Amino acid sequence: MKNTSSVKIDKKTLFFLIAPGLMIYAFVVIVPLFTALGYSFTDWSIGPNKHFIGLGNYAELIKDKIFWTSLKNNLIIVFANIIIQMGIAFLLTVLLTSKHTKFKALHRTVIFLPVVLSAVVVGYIWQMIYSSDYGILNAVLRMIGLESWIKPWLDSPKTVIFSVTVPLIWQYLGIPLIIFMSAVQGISKEIYEVCELDGVSGIQKARYITFPLIFDSIKVTVMLSISSNMLVFTHIYVLTGGGPGTSSMVLAQYAYNTSFVSMKLGYGSAISIGIFVISFAIVILFRKLTEVRKK
Repeated sequence: MKNTSSVKIDKKTLFFLIAPGLMIYAFVVIVPLFTALGYSFTDWSIGPNKHFIGLGNYAELIKDKIFWTSLKNNLIIVFANIIIQMGIAFLLTVLLTSKHTKFKALHRTVIFLPVVLSAVVVGYIWQMIYSSDYGILNAVLRMIGLESWIKPWLDSPKTVIFSVTVPLIWQYLGIPLIIFMSAVQGISKEIYEVCELDGVSGIQKARYITFPLIFDSIKVTVMLSISSNMLVFTHIYVLTGGGPGTSSMVLAQYAYNTSFVSMKLGYGSAISIGIFVISFAIVILFRKLTEVRKK
């Protein structure tokens, strides 16, 4: 009987199998990236005329206060998602993989449900929650006697960046949860059974067993979170439009405003390349730090 597991695929067949995916990836990612890189060296504005200006846009970018404010806001969102979202996801993973928890499938479904919602819909939902006039949040605070906590959540420069971060944490909580739960299911149950026989508490199991054994999955999830939150746009656009002022401006929206509102397409391309370089650098830095920790 022929062993099908040892059947080899020749190089030509393999090429034809992966060629469609590579072509789509090149068309969607590689070509726009290099196109934007080319435009970033020009002063292209409205019209077909483009003049090569070398690193002029990047020199302006370094002095651009709005760019650095937007980067700061992006970093706040990134770190809030890594610390709060990942922390909640890990705690929920420990709870939902416990043998004492009932209706696990229902809990997973409810938590993951917001992920499939449109970001525009989520933005409008949270806009209604935060509204100073008819918002649910201020109404609840007033109802329970916490009037001193009532704030113009989307109109205060001091709180707005944290207000727009909460919907992101809420909507995408299900993604790290599913990844962590899948990783935990790959851990041998015998390890947990031995721990229970030795009288290890649930907190100790989470800290010394679960966390180290799924650390690689956590690392991948953090890198995905960094790359996605450095490109966040829709939620901010719907909730505040980057305001008040530039208090909630993020890099992707600044690139959009520069390119398609101010029609400075060359400078907008430079901002986009800046986003790519900074995001890539943060991911590489995180990988290096985790490799040092592992050693």
